[in-house]
Amino acid sequence: MSTSRILFVCLGNICRSPAAEGVFRARAEQAGLLTPLEIDSAGTGDWHVGHAPDERMQQAAKRRGYALEALRARQVTAQDLDNFDLIFAMDEQNLKDLRAMASNENAAAKIQLFLNLAPDLAEHEVPDPYYGGPDGFDHVLDLIETASDALLKRLGAQ
Repeated sequence: MSTSRILFVCLGNICRSPAAEGVFRARAEQAGLLTPLEIDSAGTGDWHVGHAPDERMQQAAKRRGYALEALRARQVTAQDLDNFDLIFAMDEQNLKDLRAMASNENAAAKIQLFLNLAPDLAEHEVPDPYYGGPDGFDHVLDLIETASDALLKRLGAQ
């Protein structure tokens, strides 16, 4: 398999997309696929640039064995859309914002909803847990784990 550059994107890059980056990185490493992958995350907004992931997400992830504390939020750039091979938006608004940033059809074609990888899930968006209760962070991790496993299966088949 050739190197694939994968970018996960949410609104602020402190909950969903860093969780997706951390979960997918750990699962890819377990599957022996980490070496041919470059994995990153970003947000469409700039409010949290330079900040660590939300403490509640870090704690929920840590309980499952995922380390997010070293990650730092950054804002997605138009160059990211050209440089990454696969770009996964956490929800419809992120998808819309990313496609509006795309400089060409090639870049736009690489952008998709992350949960489209797991069509058996009842949800098609990863909900933002930021303003919800603690159960929301675990629910987000459940969805991300399912979609990450589907992505690994897809990449392993290539």
